[in-house]
Amino acid sequence: MENTSGQGAAATVPADIDKWNWGAFLLNWIWGIGNNTFIALLMFVPFVNVVMIFILGAKGSSWAWRNKRWDSVDQFKAMQRRWAKWGVAVWVGAILGCVALFFTIAASFKSSEAFKLAMVKLGADEQVSQLIGKPMSAGMPMGSIEVSGPRGSASLSFTVEGPKGKGTAYVEAVKDLGQWKIERMAFEQEGTGRRIDLAQ
Repeated sequence: MENTSGQGAAATVPADIDKWNWGAFLLNWIWGIGNNTFIALLMFVPFVNVVMIFILGAKGSSWAWRNKRWDSVDQFKAMQRRWAKWGVAVWVGAILGCVALFFTIAASFKSSEAFKLAMVKLGADEQVSQLIGKPMSAGMPMGSIEVSGPRGSASLSFTVEGPKGKGTAYVEAVKDLGQWKIERMAFEQEGTGRRIDLAQ
């Protein structure tokens, strides 16, 4: 079969390459630039981009064949396989990076003074101790901590579990002149919804 690649709309696309393109789907606009398929830049248009990734996956191979000159079908297939591998590598790397970032932030929350103060307060409260027992263990804190020099604020929530049961702690703390103190704090027992004010 004659090599018609790079001839635009007039190019005949071989049937064995007119298939789903994972490189175009996973790397969209980057793949588009590399394959002279600039319609992929529609990925920067809000809402259109949601549909465009699927269009690129479905039509990417034929567009790449028509928009760029290739030495042969085999070369085209080999290059598209590379794009697919790069796409998988990028996405796996991004997912692992997000997971690592999540655990890094969670670990920094657990080592914060605001969290430590909250755990001390929970352990010292007789009502909480009666509800869930001791020793108590905490789950991953969620929320936010902002610090600017000697001042800061924290808004956290985390699960707390003991031998008798578990619940959720809610904490708001501030840092003033380098010292953290809890301004508002509550514990809510799981199942019953019973709430204990710990800010006093």
